[in-house]
Amino acid sequence: MSTRQEKQHFYLQLFLTFFKVGAFVFGGGFAMIPIIEREVVTNKKWIPPEEFIDMIAVTQSAPGPVAVNSAVFIGYKLKGLPGALVSLLGTVLPSFTVILLFAIFLASQGDNELLKRFFAGVRPAVVALILGAGIKMGRKVIRSSFALIISIFALVLLFLPGLHPIILIILGALTGVLYSRFATPNDPSKEVS
Repeated sequence: MSTRQEKQHFYLQLFLTFFKVGAFVFGGGFAMIPIIEREVVTNKKWIPPEEFIDMIAVTQSAPGPVAVNSAVFIGYKLKGLPGALVSLLGTVLPSFTVILLFAIFLASQGDNELLKRFFAGVRPAVVALILGAGIKMGRKVIRSSFALIISIFALVLLFLPGLHPIILIILGALTGVLYSRFATPNDPSKEVS
């Protein structure tokens, strides 16, 4: 296989990977995180697990849906701007198509009882996917007493009305910088299992 063919094959793999994620995951960005991780980290081994966690933190702080931001980030990291565009297209094409079809269908079937039951079943499953992604990421990230304290504090602040999540991200980043600057080598923040 020539270099050009290898490149085209990789772009096709990138597109199909994100197309599969976009086509078969209900619930948007947060529900897609565990699937993206399985595909990109576990199956394809394109990104190491630690880098994936960092990437999620970065894509959360950027405007837009986390799944789309993740796809662009991963595509760009792997193949630059063309990779970002291919990943983006793979992620949004299924959603765009499904939303268009749903809009056409729902316009005529808005009071359909079967459709209402379908969504009543999908919603709790999406919550479970998001919770599962949070727990899985938490196990990888919360490895010290410092990380545990920051996580609990952020969770409490998250429930304050009117507090935007970007404030939590900024506060967490500032706390991490200050902590690393003033922490001593004998600090009790050693890793915990």
